[in-house]
Amino acid sequence: MTATPPPLRGACGCGAVRFEITSPLLDASYCHCTRCQRRTGTAASANARVAEGSFQVIAGAEHLSAWRPEGGAEKWFCARCGSALFSRRRAGQGGEPERLAVRLGAIEGDPGIRPSAHQFVAYAASWEELPDDGLPRHQERAPG
Repeated sequence: MTATPPPLRGACGCGAVRFEITSPLLDASYCHCTRCQRRTGTAASANARVAEGSFQVIAGAEHLSAWRPEGGAEKWFCARCGSALFSRRRAGQGGEPERLAVRLGAIEGDPGIRPSAHQFVAYAASWEELPDDGLPRHQERAPG
């Protein structure tokens, strides 16, 4: 499959929420934290970090809802179908700049990037082995 050049487009499962990413994705990783496991119902969530200012909801913003866990990034999803779409850590939370990460599964076509690490493996699901894929493993957040 050939990478889709920017702008990348994506949507929720029912198509009510649509978004666009105008710059290449910065990096991607698998997150094995407990929040991602519970939010997705899977052992890990594949996410890609978006360049500041390059993500825009182009349709269906009224269908977006967020879970804002104590001390964590906002988890945005479609309130109609429940599809996980992106997370956002606002500037100032935890002393970090604003950070937005989109769920790779919500992007249409090839995002042009592959996960390059596993993060929060200290919390990996006991019922699924971490793959032996050669990617670095970080007990907590991956650097970057």
